Amino acid sequence: MVGSTELVQRDESIAHERIQAGFRSFSETIRAYGGITREIRGDALVAEFARASDAVTAALSFQAKNTDDNARLEDDIRPELRIGISLGEVIVADNTVTGAGVVLAQRLEQLAPPGGVIVQGSVSETVPRRLPFDFDNLGEQSVKGFDQPVRAFVAQVRPGARIPDAESKAVTPEPETHVPRERPPAKLPDKPSIVVLPFANMSSDPEQEYFSDGVSEDIITDLSKMSGLFVIARNSAFVYKGKSSNIPDVCRELGVRFALEGSIRKAGNRVRITAQLIDGTTGGHIWAERYDRELADIFAVQDEVTREIVAALAPKLTKAEQQTPRREPTDNLEAYDWFLRGREQWWRLTKQTNADARKMFERAIELDPNFAMATAFLAGTHLIDHFNQWSESAEQSVRLHAELARRAVALNDQDSFARVQLGMAHMAAMQHELAIAEGEKAVALDPNFAHARFDLAWFLHFAGRQADALHMLDEAVRLDPHFPDMYLHLRALAYFFLGRYEDAVTNLKRRLTRNPNTDISHVLLAACYGHLGRSDEAQAEWREALRVNPEYSLEHRRKVLPYKNPADFERVVDGLRKAGIDLGDTAP
Repeated sequence: MVGSTELVQRDESIAHERIQAGFRSFSETIRAYGGITREIRGDALVAEFARASDAVTAALSFQAKNTDDNARLEDDIRPELRIGISLGEVIVADNTVTGAGVVLAQRLEQLAPPGGVIVQGSVSETVPRRLPFDFDNLGEQSVKGFDQPVRAFVAQVRPGARIPDAESKAVTPEPETHVPRERPPAKLPDKPSIVVLPFANMSSDPEQEYFSDGVSEDIITDLSKMSGLFVIARNSAFVYKGKSSNIPDVCRELGVRFALEGSIRKAGNRVRITAQLIDGTTGGHIWAERYDRELADIFAVQDEVTREIVAALAPKLTKAEQQTPRREPTDNLEAYDWFLRGREQWWRLTKQTNADARKMFERAIELDPNFAMATAFLAGTHLIDHFNQWSESAEQSVRLHAELARRAVALNDQDSFARVQLGMAHMAAMQHELAIAEGEKAVALDPNFAHARFDLAWFLHFAGRQADALHMLDEAVRLDPHFPDMYLHLRALAYFFLGRYEDAVTNLKRRLTRNPNTDISHVLLAACYGHLGRSDEAQAEWREALRVNPEYSLEHRRKVLPYKNPADFERVVDGLRKAGIDLGDTAP
């Protein structure tokens, strides 16, 4: 969006309305031409197409329509877009799209004039010549973050030509990133229920997205600690990030009555937050407020928003919840800023983002050595390294994780995420009952923390309590309807060890539909087929597992998976052997 800050300064309410309307219109055009709107990052939109020609057609079609729409406006609040298009692979994780292709598209966009479209050279070469587009060569451009110059072209419609209609285009379905479509809407809980939607970043700098996301997540955390409320998990709330969703539809899909939405603009040492509480049954506003404060007051603003919601929804609060004051995570704003940056990277769960997150958490702790939440998340980065074999020393990762988890709990024994990390440390040490105890403490401290229930389900699974694990997982799913696909693998594991192989197969197939490149689910599915006497299918799944990960090792899994009864893991191996799969030397 060109000059969004200037537009807002002219008339804030009109500008916000027209900017959002422009993005909704562009998203409709993107979908019509077979693309997917992945994110709206404040004043920027990121979309993905399977074909470069569709991307160019959608971009030029929207720019023509937007020019006509602006010409009909009587004032000077006329939102315009610059668009950049690159060709390359992208990474989609946690509903966020990253990769060099995204960065290059952003750099090319910065070269475009208002209302213009700039494309990478390879894009212009890919578009069929039968389409009515011309590409004017801008030559090689030096762009930030790229060692080699990039060939850039201005895309435009040939004079007198007509842009192809979208009616005949086959729309690319959005990949399933949440629960299956056939899942019926959940019934409303017997307590006030709410989803906190990600606040829109209205800052002039799109890189401030981490801040608006972080504040949204902190409000979710504050509300979820109240036993008298039902609060949708961060993961499911962020599915709607950047989407112009209908609030009643969102509430109906998630099975809650209320929604909180808003926006954040951070500029220098000031922050402006708008928030409104909406009744999902009627779409009517219950409460709305705008806060224009010093950045140092950010925690006070979060407290006020939480108090307003509690006052409006009137949940039943325990005596402890009524009397216990909120504990600020840190009194160092710079440390808090680094923590928010790190947490935003941590959620992406790739090797590089995990390493980046670790550096940011470490910086936060340097600034505030008593920052319990940053310490707990830092512990989590080492555990992720261990489970994914990303560290040079597995033993060191396990040791650092345990040390940091214990320190986080010592700093704040009321932090549920720290309790979860300590539970993980106990599990890695084969201290199953201690792990379960920590998981139960985390759930008690934060009754709406779906992640804590999911981890407790893991602890119960490894301890051999499969029925209890399934029950806990069901509770996690209700709080997180758009649950990560790993939930399906854990459910399949519980069914597998209960001897319910067909149920395990059903859940594994669902997971592999959402995430086909997971070696562990292919292996478990092969073991299920082995126990069911379906050898050909078992061998096919085993080959898929090795295709995904040629280095897959049963011995490594046997070593790192902390089963209380070692014979449990051998049931997986037995299923593979029953299918006639050559496992080599896999004796325990």
